[in-house]
Amino acid sequence: MQPNLNTTKWKNLSLLSIAVLLSMSLWFSASAVVPQITAEWDLNSAEQSWMTMSVQIGFVVGALLSAIYNLADRVSPTRLIGISALLGAIFNASIPWFSAGPGPTFALRFLTGITLAGVYPPGMKTVATWTQKDRGLGIGLLVGSLTFGSALPHLLNGLPIFGTGGMPPWREVLWAASGLATIASVIAFIWIKTGPFLAQSAPFDWRFATNAFKHKPTRLANFGYLGHMWELYAMWAWVPILLIHSYESNGFSSQAARIAGFGVVAIGLVGSVLAGILADRLGRTRITILSMAISGGCALIVGFFVDSPIILTLVASIWGFAVVADSAQFSAAVSELTDERYVGTSLTIQTSLGFLLTLFSIRLIPQLVDSLGWNYSFAILALGPAFGIWSMLRLRRLPEAARMASGNR
Repeated sequence: MQPNLNTTKWKNLSLLSIAVLLSMSLWFSASAVVPQITAEWDLNSAEQSWMTMSVQIGFVVGALLSAIYNLADRVSPTRLIGISALLGAIFNASIPWFSAGPGPTFALRFLTGITLAGVYPPGMKTVATWTQKDRGLGIGLLVGSLTFGSALPHLLNGLPIFGTGGMPPWREVLWAASGLATIASVIAFIWIKTGPFLAQSAPFDWRFATNAFKHKPTRLANFGYLGHMWELYAMWAWVPILLIHSYESNGFSSQAARIAGFGVVAIGLVGSVLAGILADRLGRTRITILSMAISGGCALIVGFFVDSPIILTLVASIWGFAVVADSAQFSAAVSELTDERYVGTSLTIQTSLGFLLTLFSIRLIPQLVDSLGWNYSFAILALGPAFGIWSMLRLRRLPEAARMASGNR
């Protein structure tokens, strides 16, 4: 790639990453303020879970609709990101504006999830138009931005400008997240361009979608992704709540707990970028196996430090670093293993199944907390990395694995 084109590439990827980061502040904007909303609306554990689950369902529906109608090919990916971020900002801002209670809030969260499906998948496609040999790094940077953006509401919830003490106002947090998404929309509309490797993909085809499981290498990569997703969003949704419980129970500041919750999710940005660099050089299966081994180990032990906030924060930070580090590499692997005409279909199926699976683990954690307490509740998430490691070890032995990362398995 020529020097001037390389500069243009990283300028656009940087702007794309900023837009995705700001847009994804919508994802956990309501989840971060669950303690305050629970106090105001008297939410039960199921309703608390639906603050996140409704977004997950909306994302799946949005991804499938986008794929079926082939929106990413009929509309410029960057324009689709801009429109989606703006609509997401409007739906999210409507929650504090109307304050109509749990039911309407879940509906608005669902609509927000649909719009986010117009940000992240088109973002991956935009990365692919700029990258070839360094695609793992490119998608890793995108996932890192998604991670940091997902963590932002926890930071907003802990900032003094939104009040101090046990129950800072929650409406301002949602309005701030909507403001950030609006800025992302402007960036996408005005400055982000697609790259020279833009290829016209074939229309979404349900018949080809079955190859996600018929084609063995793709199936194993998807199995690894499902194991990863079983753990990821349940960790992101509930570990910040665990930190608030731990800090408050041991006489620490709840504001400090919210900042810590931001940190343990946001550190995944570093993990995603570093894993992207290493996976392109050392191999996708090697890096994903290492990441899942670390994150699964943290899931097993994190609950035992609930009475030691400092150690808990350290373990949770290691977990936050590793839990998302492998995410981009599963998507990169599928893009390399599957028929190049149907990469979009393959990634849509992978993403949709993964986010559907998160509904079960997100809902399971509060039920386990009610019955077992915090000490043992997160251990069940380790089943996902164990399954993922098994899948990637099997993929590594296949000859088709040489197609990943320029021959680096």
